[in-house]
Amino acid sequence: MLAIVSPMRQARLIREEGDAFYHCMSRVVDKQFIFRDEEKGYFRKWMRKLEAFHGVEVVTYCLMSNHFHLLVRVPERESLPKLTPEALLELLPLLYNDTQSLGIRQEIERAQASGDARWTRRILERYESRRGDLSVFLKELKQRFTQWYNRRKGRRGTLWEDRFKSVLVEGSEEALLTMAAYIDLNPVRAGLVKDPKDCPWCGYGEAVAGKRLARKGLGIILEQTSYGVNRRITWANTAPKYRLLLYGQGQEEEADPDYGKKGRRGFSLERIEAEIERGGKLSVPEILRCRVRYFCDGAVFGSVEFVNSIFEAERWRYGPKRTSGARKMRGADWGELRTLRDLRKGVIGR
Repeated sequence: MLAIVSPMRQARLIREEGDAFYHCMSRVVDKQFIFRDEEKGYFRKWMRKLEAFHGVEVVTYCLMSNHFHLLVRVPERESLPKLTPEALLELLPLLYNDTQSLGIRQEIERAQASGDARWTRRILERYESRRGDLSVFLKELKQRFTQWYNRRKGRRGTLWEDRFKSVLVEGSEEALLTMAAYIDLNPVRAGLVKDPKDCPWCGYGEAVAGKRLARKGLGIILEQTSYGVNRRITWANTAPKYRLLLYGQGQEEEADPDYGKKGRRGFSLERIEAEIERGGKLSVPEILRCRVRYFCDGAVFGSVEFVNSIFEAERWRYGPKRTSGARKMRGADWGELRTLRDLRKGVIGR
């Protein structure tokens, strides 16, 4: 089942049954380059805190100078354990300082002392209603960062361009691995690093550095794939498979002005072959060329069956002339992957 939000704008697709994966992106207003190491560190700190509080899971991410990418798994809300007073008190330090936490604790104690179970339940519902909600998670993350940044810079007003963009991603091997690699290869395509492991501000780089949550996030991908069948997911079996995929999708491309083709930074064929030689145990997926607009503006991303199922649920939005949902992506052989939107212009990104 799908929910439609933001009726005054292009409605966002929110899947309400089962776990759902989303690629989310937001850009700083006027494309200002505000994210330096301190800003990225603060943003990631609150990303992790809110991740734990809201019950969502960041699969991988990338923080760039003027925008961010997140691949997030949002569980079905009914699957989250109901908050108890004890559980809420354990979560409070994630979001609030000691004084604020004490105030909430005292409110709970007064409610329990009164014997009014409904009072206690109302307190818990204030916080429970925020959990398992993608829009609330992103809203609070962006607001926390904006308030901190504005105080430091003595500025006022919004920091972000409009709402965040989101693409609903099929929880399949091909779709998840492709989207995750697209996100983690951003620093390479931008020329910031030669190897994604050297970027501390992407999920793969943080995982290589030994951070538990980043490694757990990438392990989620393999849980959804054939690699995870009847085996325990560890960083030892996640790392080589994911690295081979990154190299397979990250080949550099030379510009060809005669045909209006832009170049793209990435890995040389020699480096890719050397990486395959070192990994050796798995075949590398067919090399894909990056299509930024498909990954950010395609609305739904996955197999023909998945995209068509979303289209059928939302057919009323597209008018009588459109009879099918899945649209092929241009510029490369993308196999069975499709998007909901048929993008015709500016589909090739750097």
